Amino acid sequence: MSYQTDAYQDLRDAVRDLCNTFPAEYWRKVDEARGYPEQFVDALTKAGWLAALIPQEYGGSGLGLTEASVIMEEINRTGGNSGACHGQMYNMGTLLRHGSDEQKQLYLPKIASGELRLQSMGVTEPTTGTDTTKIKTVAVKKGDRYVVNGQKVWISRIQHSDLMILLARTTPLDQVKKKSEGMSIFLVDLKSAIGKGMEVRPILNMVNHETNELFFDNLEIPAENLIGEEGKGFKYILDGLNAERTLIAAECIGDGYWFIDKAAQYAKERIVFDRPIGMNQGVQFPIADSYIELEAANLMRFKACELFDAHQPCGAEANMAKFLAAKASWEAANVCLQTHGGFGFACEYDVERKFRETRLYQVAPISTNLIYSYVAEHVLGLPRSF
Repeated sequence: MSYQTDAYQDLRDAVRDLCNTFPAEYWRKVDEARGYPEQFVDALTKAGWLAALIPQEYGGSGLGLTEASVIMEEINRTGGNSGACHGQMYNMGTLLRHGSDEQKQLYLPKIASGELRLQSMGVTEPTTGTDTTKIKTVAVKKGDRYVVNGQKVWISRIQHSDLMILLARTTPLDQVKKKSEGMSIFLVDLKSAIGKGMEVRPILNMVNHETNELFFDNLEIPAENLIGEEGKGFKYILDGLNAERTLIAAECIGDGYWFIDKAAQYAKERIVFDRPIGMNQGVQFPIADSYIELEAANLMRFKACELFDAHQPCGAEANMAKFLAAKASWEAANVCLQTHGGFGFACEYDVERKFRETRLYQVAPISTNLIYSYVAEHVLGLPRSF
């Protein structure tokens, strides 16, 4: 299936050319070894693609979310997995929007060049999940330092990061007027934290996605590593979610097109009963249905990007883009696997790997049910359900 020509074709071509130097065999070997695609991430970094959203004054490209989403889409569309590195693209947003001039000058140029990797964000906890205001990790100020105690879970790419954004409660929940107040954001230097108050335990999971459980036992963080004002961390985190969800939507779009391309090609080549299986409506209709759903999701992705880049409210559009794209990619994954029959389960076809990878986005970074709740409350004006 040919790629559509659009306003970003030059960008697509450039990213695709780089991605195509890492063929399916490369991703297969990384997945089999449960490894990290270090060479791929290095190549992306050196080409400047992961610094797309960092302003030029700090050494980045100064591009919009639209262009950034195209980069993420193309990585997945060519058979890769941008989940290994997408944090480097958007996690710095909290620092960019709320950090001091000194913090931005110190960190952003090094993040843009890849000298420092900021790929991790520590928010989720075992007992709170998405109910972020109930987090139990606390940071208590003592002189020129904050002392952190608590636990985090499902924290990605710690072992391939230098820095982490950490959300901790600095004012007890029973002492704030609104439950969303009293949480603060810190920038953690992982090399000085691990083994010195912070323990990392990897979680083996269904996808080759490095994720971990973190334990904090009197971890000391310099007070100058506080980002923005104390107590406003929850608001700062929310600021970045629309970008994250829209970029994840773009990754799902890329996955969806990969599945559809793969299914359509196989359906044309696979001969059963002296005819290509793609002649059968029972085979071609599900592929066509997936393509239609994916095209519709793609439009919502670009709408969310357009609003974000225009600095307009886009919470509903970002959530709906993520919902539609994740749903479309998962349906395309099922269709692709079904089209391949038994061969879809063979690692050499790459379908089962991508099948596992795209399934993640039904759950992360936000579950389907929470998107339903957001739209019901904030768009339709229905009573809050939780």
